[in-house]
Amino acid sequence: MSKRRIMVCITQQKSCERLIKKGREAGKNQYDELFVVHIVKENWRYFGPMQESDALEYLYDISKAYDASINVIRATDIEEALQNFALKHRIDTVIMGESLEADEQQNMISRLQSKIASPLHFEVIPINLEERE
Repeated sequence: MSKRRIMVCITQQKSCERLIKKGREAGKNQYDELFVVHIVKENWRYFGPMQESDALEYLYDISKAYDASINVIRATDIEEALQNFALKHRIDTVIMGESLEADEQQNMISRLQSKIASPLHFEVIPINLEERE
């Protein structure tokens, strides 16, 4: 039985638990690995206006509940950091929340898909209406 490796890319938005849950559901068996990844651009706060310790504890608890490893990484280039993580951990599937950016240059999903050369499966989870507010 082959083990799948799933990377869930999150931000400080309130949709992160929903994305982590989708990541766990994408696993086909108990041996699949789930990696939750949050990249923080250097000189930015980890979680915006939230208290950093509260945000990290919340994220740790959610990841633990879904049997996922949590990875918070500081980097100058977000796409490169995600690409390096995916290659290092031999990721099969990348799960990301829908981007509201219409411009391809501003859309993180498009930029990451063009940057990663390996044949990864990208699953984009639509934003719920209540998250748009």
